[in-house]
Amino acid sequence: MTRVFFVRHAEPDTTVKDDRNRPLTESGIASTSIVTEILNGRDIDVAFSSPYKRSIDTIKAFTDSIDIQIQTDERFRERGGGMPGQGLRNNPERWKSPNWKNEWGESIAEVKKRNIEALMDVLVEYEGHNIIVGTHGTALSTILDYLSPEYGYDDFIRMMDWMPNIIEIVFVGKDVVAINELGHHGQ
Repeated sequence: MTRVFFVRHAEPDTTVKDDRNRPLTESGIASTSIVTEILNGRDIDVAFSSPYKRSIDTIKAFTDSIDIQIQTDERFRERGGGMPGQGLRNNPERWKSPNWKNEWGESIAEVKKRNIEALMDVLVEYEGHNIIVGTHGTALSTILDYLSPEYGYDDFIRMMDWMPNIIEIVFVGKDVVAINELGHHGQ
């Protein structure tokens, strides 16, 4: 069995406009302790993250505590070109039209494709390991949508304000055995 622990980043400082280098807020930094509390003792031996600062910083205290390095994979990043007011929360029709995109961004289908490709590569290379992946809300939602026919837009909205949010997915090979919501910070 391979266990992948997806950690959606903690609260970002949205006053910083550089999306890739956006840090966590003070509250976000404090809430990262839930990652260590929930994942401590789970024998995690591999760490991946989106290259975005907020994702790395959300799992860093935990990976430092177990002395493993974080490998970044560009494919685990958030939806490219997202702009304020242009996300799925404000535009639920995008979930129903996954190939729709504007001239400056990615479609949901493109986000899903690259995140699933990254996940499948990790599952092949690290079969039998316990893995942490630092990620984003839309990116994680596309993975859950791909892996679970029950997952949908209402679940995405339900988890929108959970930062950080930790979900365990258990695999045998590339087949999903279980999806477990382990905990989150937020409403």
